[in-house]
Amino acid sequence: LIKIAVKSLGLDELYPFDPKKKIIEYILEEEASKGKKKLVDMTLTDFADETASESPAPGGGSISAYMGALGAALGSMVANLSSHKRGWDDRWEEFSDWAEKGKVYQTELIKLVDEDSSLWYPASSEDRSEEEKAARQKAVQDATRYATEVPFKTMKQCYECMSVAKAMAEIGNPNSVTDAGVGALAARAGVMGAFLNVKINAAGLEDKEFAAQIIREGEAIVEKANELEAEILKIVNSKI
Repeated sequence: LIKIAVKSLGLDELYPFDPKKKIIEYILEEEASKGKKKLVDMTLTDFADETASESPAPGGGSISAYMGALGAALGSMVANLSSHKRGWDDRWEEFSDWAEKGKVYQTELIKLVDEDSSLWYPASSEDRSEEEKAARQKAVQDATRYATEVPFKTMKQCYECMSVAKAMAEIGNPNSVTDAGVGALAARAGVMGAFLNVKINAAGLEDKEFAAQIIREGEAIVEKANELEAEILKIVNSKI
């Protein structure tokens, strides 16, 4: 299958195509065998250093997903602290449910950190036939659509996890209300950052109807996230 793909896409036109160096799954497998960690397995320092390096990943998409994950984590933290607050023993189950909900969002967004970093585009080379040109163009469009859908997924998860921050700002331990506020800020930043990637990748889609639709849906999420952030911060500031 790999040989057929290489031939049909003309990937070996300019130089020999080495699957072990060009196919992301093989690269990840080799890196894993060498002990190289996934982005989410790095230390905070290593993650920041990798971001600052000349490597294109992690980029804005991965960072947006990670900000959302941190926002969800802060919501869970407030819920866990609230479940153990003295005098609130009868509410532990209520807060445990919120903590679990936040953990689900956190887990999904952590997955998106590495999913965004694995986005790739077929290498360009001289086409020998119209069939090969069409095959490469389809591959490029498929990759571009995927690169648009991943940050859109990040947007939705970041927005939805803000519900935990709002609940914790309203009913959580008042001593941790600012943590809920920071969680909302981080999640909203994730929404905005991911939308930038949605827009830039959608611009390269030939399917303009799909591009316009996902942009409209993204704009709606941005508007709701801005409104929800304002509501949460209003609550937070009223309790400080």
